Amino acid sequence: MAKRFRHIIESFEAKALKKRPFTIRVADWLTSSFGSIAFLLVNLVFFSAWILVNTGKVPVIPVFDPFPFILLTMAVSLEAIILAIIVLMSQTRQSYISTLREELDMQVNLISEMEITKVLKLLKEIRGKLTREEIADPELEEMIKRVDTSYIERQLEKQLSTKPNSIAKEVVKTVLPKK
Repeated sequence: MAKRFRHIIESFEAKALKKRPFTIRVADWLTSSFGSIAFLLVNLVFFSAWILVNTGKVPVIPVFDPFPFILLTMAVSLEAIILAIIVLMSQTRQSYISTLREELDMQVNLISEMEITKVLKLLKEIRGKLTREEIADPELEEMIKRVDTSYIERQLEKQLSTKPNSIAKEVVKTVLPKK
């Protein structure tokens, strides 16, 4: 069963990766490339060369951006903006996949809960038939009761909404609609 479930998750990830629009694929590739040691080294070499040239340390190349390196500052700022946007695009997609995975996980857990409850009921019936008597087992009786997921949701909503953090309150308002 675990192998089958793992296969479902891997297939889910593969499907999500295949469905990405071209722009997101490019963003993912860029995020992967920019998050590498090679990119760091290229930046270090480029910025070091820029500073060496513009401090007059390389006499064959004329200074074109003297200290305080205004062009370099602008280039670094633009690079930071572009990198941030690309990373956010990839994170948004990853967040979407994570949300879908969590939903899938919750659905599987609910199905498992129902199946386990059914098995417990069957075991109780078998035990009753084998012993020909009703054995009081309050723990088993509690386990056989159906899980009220709406109650759990209300309790989570209540706990989250009482947090002093205003961000948590906003999340509760948007994620858990009023009933």
